[in-house]
Amino acid sequence: MPTPERRILNLFPKRLQARLAGLGSDHKQLARGLLLVGFFVLVGKFAGAAKEMAVAWRYGVSETVDAYLFVFNLVQWPIGILAGVIGAVLVPLAARLRQEAPQDTPRFRSELLGGTLLVALGLGIGAWLFLPWFVQQPWVGLNQGQAALAGEMATWLAWVLPLAMIARLLAAWTMAANRHLNTLLEGAPALAILVAVLFMGGTAPLIWGTLIGFFVQVLLLFVPLALRGEAEAPVFVFRSRHWRPFFAGFGLMLVGQGLMSLVDIIDQFFAARLGTGALSTLGYSTRILSLILGLGTIAIGRAALPVLSRTHAEGRAGIERTAIQWAILLFGAGLGIALVTFWLSPHIVELLYERGQFSSGDTLRVSGLLGYAVVQVPFYFASMILVYALLSQGRYGAVAAIAAANLAVKLGLASALVPAMGLPGLLLATAGVYLASGLLAARALLMKDERVKNGTG
Repeated sequence: MPTPERRILNLFPKRLQARLAGLGSDHKQLARGLLLVGFFVLVGKFAGAAKEMAVAWRYGVSETVDAYLFVFNLVQWPIGILAGVIGAVLVPLAARLRQEAPQDTPRFRSELLGGTLLVALGLGIGAWLFLPWFVQQPWVGLNQGQAALAGEMATWLAWVLPLAMIARLLAAWTMAANRHLNTLLEGAPALAILVAVLFMGGTAPLIWGTLIGFFVQVLLLFVPLALRGEAEAPVFVFRSRHWRPFFAGFGLMLVGQGLMSLVDIIDQFFAARLGTGALSTLGYSTRILSLILGLGTIAIGRAALPVLSRTHAEGRAGIERTAIQWAILLFGAGLGIALVTFWLSPHIVELLYERGQFSSGDTLRVSGLLGYAVVQVPFYFASMILVYALLSQGRYGAVAAIAAANLAVKLGLASALVPAMGLPGLLLATAGVYLASGLLAARALLMKDERVKNGTG
């Protein structure tokens, strides 16, 4: 009986399926993964777009949205760091376990779940105690109304931390097995917020829709894993011999991911100082951008990392060449997408947002900002595949160094461009980050490839 993924691939045109069949092994698996994950991301992003339309209708560009986005992005910061680290380290390690010691996998999964639960609970309690106080401090940059709303929301949204961390671990397990339905389930929080916003008023739908959505996502991820015997009960005694290689990459990736995640936090603090509505305007434009970037980064990461990791674990050569070829292809695709989005940006914003409290003036501001935001797209797509190629080789030190350089580039460009240009300068600074990231990752891969050819690497 064909798998759900196989049934969905069968929906694509026969000519496209025939082209896939004619590709080389690695290219074929990458292309199939990109198509499949891209399809799931598209469905999930449609759910996110529907949620954004409902939020714009209910709240417009307002202090409520400013406060929610500020708190939610702060909560997502540690989630993004730890979840990114777990995924980047766990997927290559799982590929090696399947090759070398498959009998050790259940015990390691149990211990990893136990460790994640402890860390997630600790972070949740810490955020519940600290975050409401933090967001109301004058030096954060929120005005009095924004700060009061943010403090109220933070008390509840702190509990997104443990739920989202568990969801990210379960998603990494699913991805490590080269399955991709977890990507589809990431739309659960957006759907829950959508339903809540349509039927409730005030701040309650944003708070409870978010919490219920992440809880549902955890359940929908856990049940299929449990049915396949791939989700053991948590164990809180850590004796697996595979912790050492896990932590060998974890420390370096934690530093790198932490530095890279500061790029988004920097945006929040720069925008908060540009007045009421700046965070909302930035949030609405970057939500549209995330529909595009999500199609790329999630599809690239979740399709490429398992394939490249397995190639490396099996000792086969050619990862560097494959990654460079796909980076060139994805840069071209990203450039085309950016041009089309720039051209259609007023119509996209009007279609998604202009109703209820969201006015035509808001459409003009958000679409103007979106024109600057899409400059990131081609550089982002190309840099992602190159960075994932480094991760598949376990080159966590190189990735951490690139992340440190990215933070320096962001701070330098933002400090120069934001005073002169405002929010557009902030987005152009991010484009500069991805350009630097791609160039540095390509250099690291080419240097490794050259050493291998010369017999010195």
